[in-house]
Amino acid sequence: MPKSPTAPALPCHTDVLISGAGPTGLTLAASLAQLGVDHVLIDRNAEIQPGSKAAAVQPRTLEYLDRIGVSADLVDGGKKGRGFCLHDREKALLRTSYDRLSTPHPYMLLASQQTTEEHLARRLEELGGTVHRGHRLLGFAPDFPGITATVTTPDGTLRVVSARYLVGCDGVHSTVRNAAGIGFPGDAPEQLVAIADVRLKPGSRAAASEDATFFLSDAGLLLLSPLTHGLHRMVASVPPGSAAPDVGDVEALLAARGPAGESGAVDEVVAAATYRAQERLAERFRSGPVFLVGDAAHTHSPAGGQGMNTGIQDAGNLAWKLHAVLTGVAPDELLDSYHRERQPVAAQLVASTSQFARIATLTDPAAGRRRNALLSAAAATPGITDWLADTLAQLDISYTREPDLGAPRIGTRVSPLTVPPDGLRWTLALPGPSAPQPDHQVSRRGPLTVRHVPGLSTTLLVRPDGYLAAAGVPTDQNDVTDLIGQCVPQ
Repeated sequence: MPKSPTAPALPCHTDVLISGAGPTGLTLAASLAQLGVDHVLIDRNAEIQPGSKAAAVQPRTLEYLDRIGVSADLVDGGKKGRGFCLHDREKALLRTSYDRLSTPHPYMLLASQQTTEEHLARRLEELGGTVHRGHRLLGFAPDFPGITATVTTPDGTLRVVSARYLVGCDGVHSTVRNAAGIGFPGDAPEQLVAIADVRLKPGSRAAASEDATFFLSDAGLLLLSPLTHGLHRMVASVPPGSAAPDVGDVEALLAARGPAGESGAVDEVVAAATYRAQERLAERFRSGPVFLVGDAAHTHSPAGGQGMNTGIQDAGNLAWKLHAVLTGVAPDELLDSYHRERQPVAAQLVASTSQFARIATLTDPAAGRRRNALLSAAAATPGITDWLADTLAQLDISYTREPDLGAPRIGTRVSPLTVPPDGLRWTLALPGPSAPQPDHQVSRRGPLTVRHVPGLSTTLLVRPDGYLAAAGVPTDQNDVTDLIGQCVPQ
């Protein structure tokens, strides 16, 4: 999406300066715009970049995008995948179906990252926001209580922007993270990853795949996933130094790693690239007025389609907290909970995707046979595939250490099927009549929406990002509004 010729000039002052307009930066900006928080979003590129890596939007991400008015149009333009499949080239070893998930979105939405960004940018514009494209962050200096940033404009002019908070959504090579002196330890394996959006020949075995399918072979890993407009996304590990794959390269990879007996299946390579997958985790997600979100805070193997989704949920976690602090509803200490809640999620993700990548890329035939036998046994074990689906869909993420004793636990996700959301407002759910309350019958006061929900055993206070803030709270709206400012996650 090219920069509008009528884009407003870069402001000199703002509450939140966001560097990077990928999916995480756009999500954060749209969320802040919906909440009425003054912000500035800059990006070094002149337009949304084609051929980006992510191709799957998970159910938990769609739940959050519902809250900012993006999911409906995004889903209409995407392709619904039923889940993941692990395949040995001859047969499926294990399938995870999303059909039984407790969510309004029991599917994996197959859409390119470019498409997701376009929908987010359109929603940001509807909310009155904009992306200052062609603007590059050079650095920043502390300027109590915030920062002063130096930015170059498209014509090379230097501008200074003062902000209360700075958020780095600027990727693996984050300028914000480097300037803040935040360490980014981890590994950068020599393994290169090739990615290609291809048009397959009708009738080929590869084209028949309707799930995101991981093909496991002695020659290496290959992921094949359908997209919209008759395209398929192929992701494969390739030797260091490999160029972006062309038609011949993709056909060779499919023949060596894809469905057995496949050959000559590719009509066209629409876009292709290679990149080096890294496994790193920022030491801190917050440093004073500076925050890291998405790939600036964590990067990992692409296995499982988790990265972009985690970044979008980082943004959702941070947005309401910035709003609460900037409006005086909550103390600044609330912002410390961003690191406490999201860093463990990212750490677990880096570890699990690394483990999966190692298992999936076994090249020793005997080890591969043992792996495949274990996967088949797991698929036949009751509960395993449902657990995997819940994990991959990111519906199991919570911010609690409380044991599950059957009572509501603070920090756990509240399904939108149980308590329907009202944008990015707090929701007080009260035990109600047998029939759900229509939206026009809910009451709203300040930041709080009150709903009567059938079947609840106690009152629930749900955060703007869909997690439980408190249970058994008073039913008086004034008392609950006062309580909101005290709900600082521990």
